[in-house]
Amino acid sequence: MTKQRLVILGGGESGVGTALLGKAKGYDVFVSDKGKIKEKYKQVLIHNEIEWEDETHTEAKILNANIVMKSPGIPDKAPLVKQIRQKGVLVVSEIEFASKYTIATIVGITGSNGKTTTATLTHHLLKQELEVGLAGNIGDSFAKQILEKDYPNYVLEISSFQLDDIVGFKPQIAVITNITPDHLDRYDYKFENYIASKFRIAENQTKDDYLIYDADDEILTDWLKKHPVQSTLLPFSLVKTIENGAYLDKENIIITINNNQIIMPTSSLTLEGNHNIKNAMAASTVAHLLKIRKQTIRESLENFQGVEHRLEQVLKINKVQYINDSKATNVNATYYALESMDAPTVWIVGGVDKGNNYEELFPFVNEKVKAIICLGVDNEKLINAFGNMVDVIVETQFMSEAVKIAYKLAEAGDNVLLSPACASFDLFENYEDRGRQFKEAVRNL
Repeated sequence: MTKQRLVILGGGESGVGTALLGKAKGYDVFVSDKGKIKEKYKQVLIHNEIEWEDETHTEAKILNANIVMKSPGIPDKAPLVKQIRQKGVLVVSEIEFASKYTIATIVGITGSNGKTTTATLTHHLLKQELEVGLAGNIGDSFAKQILEKDYPNYVLEISSFQLDDIVGFKPQIAVITNITPDHLDRYDYKFENYIASKFRIAENQTKDDYLIYDADDEILTDWLKKHPVQSTLLPFSLVKTIENGAYLDKENIIITINNNQIIMPTSSLTLEGNHNIKNAMAASTVAHLLKIRKQTIRESLENFQGVEHRLEQVLKINKVQYINDSKATNVNATYYALESMDAPTVWIVGGVDKGNNYEELFPFVNEKVKAIICLGVDNEKLINAFGNMVDVIVETQFMSEAVKIAYKLAEAGDNVLLSPACASFDLFENYEDRGRQFKEAVRNL
């Protein structure tokens, strides 16, 4: 019998992880990357005798695939992907491919914002009492973990791009944190296409599975009315009373599942802001479902440190607090950041605009922002949006310069906030690189 041919487009973390799992499962594996494969990944492929190419796609070696796993960064519009689909070859994402090789309980977390914090917090709550892996958009790839450890439980942070290429993937517990316009460039600029993509996380669920979601998010509740799912619903809310799910009662989070109730004081949360109460509700609901003890949940909420590049307090210099929120790659994330500022703020913003509408930020900018530093190649839209609202608005293309300007503008008691509301690819490798450069520049002041 000839081996099934697995072709992998993209030689990054998910691509190389899938290659290793595919080889172990008896596939004939080929990895092809149009860009350069990082040296550390090349070494893994060479060491495992997996055939690969980079800086080109050899069509003859790709179109003869039985199955193609494409990296989430490659759009469906790419001519090569279109050709593969025209040939009737199945195109899947890493989570689809890998999930076939585990019987683990999967918690899948998606949303426009809050998914990294919620996934990291959920993993933190579960790992005290369960063996659990954290994968998806975080850390080691899901495929690689299944090959090397195969935990009985996984928390996966899942992007809409990964959900676009699922077939049978089904998490027993799905979480949708919220949906706001993001990545519309990949969805023909149609918001409903993006919403539908996020809801694919529940499309294979049955009544024995759970969907946890923000009941205060009209986009989610309206969509569910028009497109009911099979799953058992467990909503969470800051304003409504919820019978099955989680809600806020004064200073307490109350979580009820099948008449089994637990109460968590919000004072036990280390993370500040309403959005983090929601992230904690979602994570604690998962923990409650998976029978983690109430005491453990409370203690874990108390000692959770948060996520790097997400409202991360870097240093205080001359009574000015420097805050790294580089992970805010869309307007809604920056909304949460500005909402949580409790002092006059010098705001560093800008990058690759994904069709942003900055209007929802106007009230906060008027109220809290004293100066704006635009850090992007093209800042025209930002200057048009905010130019009349603040006394000082400056442009730069260097992080070190942005931080020096902020240092000059900020007075004792102020905040300096990097919360770009944009993607980072014009001046940086990724949002992590942007955040690290910010921290480095702050430490060099």
